[in-house]
Amino acid sequence: MGVEIKESPVSDAEFETMKRFVSDYLSASVENEEDGGRMRWYPWHSAEYRFNHILNVVELASKIAEREGADEDVVRVAALFHDIAKLEAEQEAHAEEGARVAREYLGTHGEFPQSFIEQVCQVVEDHSYQGSLADVTLETRCLIEADILDKVGANGTVLMLLRMGYEARTHMDASEMVERVLERGRAATERVESDAAESIAYQRLKRVKWFREWLEDEVPGMDHDEFGEA
Repeated sequence: MGVEIKESPVSDAEFETMKRFVSDYLSASVENEEDGGRMRWYPWHSAEYRFNHILNVVELASKIAEREGADEDVVRVAALFHDIAKLEAEQEAHAEEGARVAREYLGTHGEFPQSFIEQVCQVVEDHSYQGSLADVTLETRCLIEADILDKVGANGTVLMLLRMGYEARTHMDASEMVERVLERGRAATERVESDAAESIAYQRLKRVKWFREWLEDEVPGMDHDEFGEA
């Protein structure tokens, strides 16, 4: 009698359960803060924003992994857990803490191969690496590129405009905020290594440039020269 081999270590049902766990974990992180902490006032640090960012990164990382030939299961699970500790740990420690949470979850939910668990946790732990992406594994690179790209384009523009509102600036400062998104996008295209990520970055930069042109046309006083070269 042959042994049944599971093609993917993570079923769709298991992944959906993981998603609920991550969402609940982020919500609990906010609730556990005294007086709501920074999450009450900063929309980009809320549980809702952070979970949306995570889902965006899962989608982007999965696309990149598929096109680049990486282990898609490792990449999508690592992407799901990469920022799970973002709202409770210090920025410098959130990747390591996220890997700890991922290891505990994967080790107690289901029967995932130990090699798979270790690979996922290593990718989570390494996703904040600031050096050359040529120095990391293919799976880690997919996650880092996706994490970078989520802050580029329309999503990045909305995030900056939310920040502008929080800082009580006038709408005339929108040009500065959009320029920040463009600067981030330019930096992203210089850092990413894969053809898939470069393609996504260029597409998203086009959207920001289109929004910039829209502002120029409709908001008096916003000259093209204010924005600099794209």
